[in-house]
Amino acid sequence: MILTIAKREFRSMFLSPLAWVILAVIQIILAWSFLTTVDYFFSIQSDLSTLSNAPGVTDLVATPLLEVTSIILLMIMPLLTMRLISEEKRNKTISLLLSAPVSISEIVIGKYLGLLFFIGTILLLIIAMPLSLSIGTELDFIKLLSGALGLFLMLAAFSAAGLYMSSLTDNPIIAAMSTFGLLLFLWLLNNNTGDGGTNILNYLSLHTHFAPLLRGILNTSDIAYFLLFIVGFIVLTVRQLETQRLQS
Repeated sequence: MILTIAKREFRSMFLSPLAWVILAVIQIILAWSFLTTVDYFFSIQSDLSTLSNAPGVTDLVATPLLEVTSIILLMIMPLLTMRLISEEKRNKTISLLLSAPVSISEIVIGKYLGLLFFIGTILLLIIAMPLSLSIGTELDFIKLLSGALGLFLMLAAFSAAGLYMSSLTDNPIIAAMSTFGLLLFLWLLNNNTGDGGTNILNYLSLHTHFAPLLRGILNTSDIAYFLLFIVGFIVLTVRQLETQRLQS
């Protein structure tokens, strides 16, 4: 039943013009960023050849592309998550959904997986850009894979937080704005602590755990952070809907 809900959610996204507009905007912006970075790499390639242990194309092209992607999708993900549950509330179909012969956990996880399928489509289109460089140069596939994993975990965390914020209101715009505010706060948390900032604030920052993966450093604590973040917000969403069902 979870996969059925996920497939339905995934198909419904492509029925909306918003999803196609988002895909087009993302591809145009990132393609421009990618080509600009490639052009810069070629312009300094002669200088890099004189350096020992010079950064390669993965460091100078692929990694910046993934970092730019994370920033752009931080702004766009609230638009994708805002309708997941809030639209059901606004259309008064949430009661029918909650009374269906499936558990609330299955509904929440199904909707979440449907969004992850859509995110996977976006990531495949993005990763294809640096992979195309392998035709004419050598890529550090381990570092590229680590960065792609970090980006996927980051977007999965964005989705979980957005899903929860969508369950709190029947207004998609409010859900989008609150999601963006929350994600931006968690992204910038470590930038405002400085050297004297507490370890707790540093640990709670999304960027703190994304940056090592982007550099090719696979740390189990960073992966565990994202998994706990995702599970935590999914559990909060389930609890929120259970409370609403009891109150209705």
